[in-house]
Amino acid sequence: MKRFLAVVLGSALLLQSVYIAPVNVYAEENAEEENVSEEERGENLTEEDAIEDAGESTAGEIGDGKSSVPEESKAEIEISAPSAILIESSTGTVIYEKDADTARPPASVTKVMTLLLIFDALESGAISLEDEVTTSEYAASMGGSQVFLEAGEVQTVDTLIKCISVASANDACVAMAEYICGNEEEFVRRMNERAAGLGMKNTNFVNCNGLDADGHVTSARDIALMSRELITKYPQIHDYCMIWMENITHTTDKGTSEFGLTNTNKLVRQYEYATGLKTGSTGEAKFCVSATAEKNGVELIAVIMAAENSKERFSDAVKLLNYGFGKCQIYTDDEMEAIPPVRVEGGVEEEADVEYAEQFTYLDMTGANLNQMEKKVEFKEEIKAPLKKGDVVGQAVYTLDGTEAGSVDLLAAEDVEKAGFLDYLMKAAAELRL
Repeated sequence: MKRFLAVVLGSALLLQSVYIAPVNVYAEENAEEENVSEEERGENLTEEDAIEDAGESTAGEIGDGKSSVPEESKAEIEISAPSAILIESSTGTVIYEKDADTARPPASVTKVMTLLLIFDALESGAISLEDEVTTSEYAASMGGSQVFLEAGEVQTVDTLIKCISVASANDACVAMAEYICGNEEEFVRRMNERAAGLGMKNTNFVNCNGLDADGHVTSARDIALMSRELITKYPQIHDYCMIWMENITHTTDKGTSEFGLTNTNKLVRQYEYATGLKTGSTGEAKFCVSATAEKNGVELIAVIMAAENSKERFSDAVKLLNYGFGKCQIYTDDEMEAIPPVRVEGGVEEEADVEYAEQFTYLDMTGANLNQMEKKVEFKEEIKAPLKKGDVVGQAVYTLDGTEAGSVDLLAAEDVEKAGFLDYLMKAAAELRL
């Protein structure tokens, strides 16, 4: 009996060491981070330091993309940050939200809009990746996260995009703003203009880098909107924000030196489905992230704002992404088979070729069998000339389990002019010859 009790007691002590010790370690890690003073954080945190030990808490959430959270509450998952949102990028569908419209300081997540305007300028041809940008005194004076550009230093647009995307460089942001618009003020005006065009209703930018400033605010929903615009319109951004480490070269009057860039987004290395996008942290904003990820054709955007520490920021983001991947599946009509020409009444030509307005995409969150998706082509009852290319002539309607899942417009692929008197005479003559 004594031997039996000894075995039981030993087992209990062993279990205590296994299950209790890690909890204590985690508590100590959090205490160390929470004890960092606002003064030590600075105007805009050097985020490599902020996320240095985030891996331990985040790693536990990283796995096969399936959420283990029970679906019993309205929110279905527990997010510690005060503001959060999860959306699917191709459809813009909101999968989860928590206080998503409260305006808060976004810190360096601001740079999503800065990058969007840079890529807009690239697309329009106003600038090119090979252009050389000279750093001004003002740009070089930025504090917080930076790559320590010196006044007069020259870097290419491509290098400065890397500095912004990877190292969250405030100085590189201002240098690009001045290069595109002449000054930061005009660039910020364009940022707010672009935000308004995207329907970002709770946003006001004061600067281009996210340093704390009165009135510089946005919301989780607005961050999701601009993040979606950036990754869907300019998917090449992933080539930059997925860089983990890279060196740039400083060439100044003092000589040439190498400077190492390290990605501020720990998820790039720790979450297997991560594709970006941008972190941010300041004393006022606390810890924020716009995290993008893709799995099995599903691309998600998870936004976290005002998390208490870096670990919670990444942990919350991973919870959202795993939840979304466990819940969502995408149907895309990859076949898009050719549609027969449509008959046109009163036209010079009797038929017109037809094309799809866009590829059909459907987001399912019910677990339905997407192989059962059916498509039916429906044309308008009367299609009369004149017909312009791009005019809607019908719809491709998709149904799943007897319920309409969505539709895509069918468009005229060519112009058809209205037939005149001579056209009818020529048609009649041709028929007589037959």
